[in-house]
Amino acid sequence: MSLESFSKSAGAAWPCAAFIAGGRAAYLYTAYELAHAAVYPYRALGRNFELLFSHANSPWNGLPVARMVRAGWQVFDELTRRYGKPEFGITSVSVQGVETAVAERCMSAQALTAKPFGRLVHFDKGQAGEGQPKVLIIAPMSGHFATLVRGTVRAMLEQHDVYVTDWQDARLVPVVQGTFDLDGYIDYLLAFFRFLGPRLHVIAVCQPSVAALAATALLAQEGDPCQPASLTLMGGPIDTDANPTLVNEYATGHTLDWFRRHTITYVPFPHMGAMRPVYPGFLQLAGFMGMNADNHIDAFHRYFERLVRGDADSAAQHRRFYDEYLSVMDLTAEFFLQTVDRVFQQRALARGVFEHRGRRVDCAAIEKTALMTVEGERDDICGIGQTQAAHALCSNLKEHQRTHYVQPGVGHYGVFNGVRWRTEIRPRIRQMIMTVEQNG
Repeated sequence: MSLESFSKSAGAAWPCAAFIAGGRAAYLYTAYELAHAAVYPYRALGRNFELLFSHANSPWNGLPVARMVRAGWQVFDELTRRYGKPEFGITSVSVQGVETAVAERCMSAQALTAKPFGRLVHFDKGQAGEGQPKVLIIAPMSGHFATLVRGTVRAMLEQHDVYVTDWQDARLVPVVQGTFDLDGYIDYLLAFFRFLGPRLHVIAVCQPSVAALAATALLAQEGDPCQPASLTLMGGPIDTDANPTLVNEYATGHTLDWFRRHTITYVPFPHMGAMRPVYPGFLQLAGFMGMNADNHIDAFHRYFERLVRGDADSAAQHRRFYDEYLSVMDLTAEFFLQTVDRVFQQRALARGVFEHRGRRVDCAAIEKTALMTVEGERDDICGIGQTQAAHALCSNLKEHQRTHYVQPGVGHYGVFNGVRWRTEIRPRIRQMIMTVEQNG
């Protein structure tokens, strides 16, 4: 089945119609769950074969084909197992040359917003973090978990007191907890900004750039003392009409009703979020992998060869990447559809007509928050100029409050992860934050 025909089977208007009238949306998610159940016996069989060809006392262990059998099972396991939410796994960091323990402290967003769609995670370094600039990293809510910015967090932790937004998988939130749309997302950010207080430095990675800029503008319009001291937008779609990519063209090339019919399904029982309309993680993953299918096929072929050769280091590197990449979460239908509509199709923020709960967002009201934008030269998700557009919207900022940087040689992921992020982008953000701190 092609990705196109697979996605087209996701349409249905309401949960009751999906079940009573044989709606395809509910059955799509159910079919996905049944597929996982159906493959389980083969996984059990594979584990037995793996044990037969790997156990020290097995006569099959020394056969020439033993490594190939073990490698084949491991590849099959990687491709068919259900991936849960990864851990950040940051237990220590070097602070001024001293290895310092790090503890994750979680605050439920329900205590701040009365809804359990996310939480704040504080990477507490104890006394080593006291006096360091306070930084909130807003992780993207675009399919992958917040652990996608693990490298961003780890690099910033050395010299900053770091918090990160940790969004909840929609299939785990009961329907009785209500909806979560783009306005609700901004409500969360406003609550987080106010909870963390003045002198906060905010870094928005990719998709949340629009919401972070809107939340900052709303606080500025109110004269709220909790306006961020600085706002860094990294590879974010502020104006998708500036150098549009294939992603932008796809979003604008279909109607909102098309997205509703072809991408929205319903969480099946027995998940806690049963009957919640969502854009499911498995459909998102199919889209991610379909864009670069040949690369992923080659990656798993090389993985198999390395396992056969016994190249443990390269195999472990492959597993670390795909353990993260294949872990996806469901998005609420209303959040996804509003993002497509207001960010990509209407370009509401760029056109100055973006509203939050009926109130127009005026980015020109931002006068006290330093603004930095970061883009990647080879970014094929968010083209060069889309993030920089924020500077034109924040028209009342002075020149010394603005910074724009384009990182040569990196794509979208390289803007916030990898060697260039650590050695070239992070130091520039650090310098901007230090300048803001020194100027009070």
